[in-house]
Amino acid sequence: MSLTFILIGLNVVISLYAWKSPEFMQSWVFHPVSVKRNNQWYRFLTSGFLHADWGHLFFNMFSLYFFGAAVEGLYKAYFGPEMGAVWFLALFVIGVIVSDIPTYLKHQNDHGYYSLGASGGVSTIIFASILYSPMNEICLYGIICMPGIVLGILYLIYSYYEAKKSCDNVNHSAHFYGAVVGIVLGLILVPQAAGNFMGEILANLPF
Repeated sequence: MSLTFILIGLNVVISLYAWKSPEFMQSWVFHPVSVKRNNQWYRFLTSGFLHADWGHLFFNMFSLYFFGAAVEGLYKAYFGPEMGAVWFLALFVIGVIVSDIPTYLKHQNDHGYYSLGASGGVSTIIFASILYSPMNEICLYGIICMPGIVLGILYLIYSYYEAKKSCDNVNHSAHFYGAVVGIVLGLILVPQAAGNFMGEILANLPF
């Protein structure tokens, strides 16, 4: 069974439930002060299954749908069905957790700071996929098609713009750190990806 669809299903169900239960949302959201003072380290992971609204949820799950299937399929072919599933899940979970570490260090004494979203894990999956197949075309809404590396760059531009606005509880900076995790861990798991990446890019240069 596809782990990509399982992760999407979990994010949708948990986010919908959290929207109807403020107490549940409060207990799972990423709150660095609670992590530091109450040792609630689980928030590094649980906050990755919460979303602020439909737009936030759709954007993350839309991205996970297109890029997740590609990475999951590659890992299952490379490592075998069982270990491939394990490494794909590990990639997502590690991305969610590690991408929140800089936020924790910055806001560990900020009582009013809260954040949520699967952005770190999704960004990790996106940039691992781009590392493996940078020129693979992704079609938005089945109409606008572009290479994965172009969509990835646009994703980071969007994240930068939203992080600068700082008008919601979405941890947009986690997109950047998730991207770094995706590239680094992606190379550790599949070392030959570096040569393949450069080969695809060079082969598609217009000159």
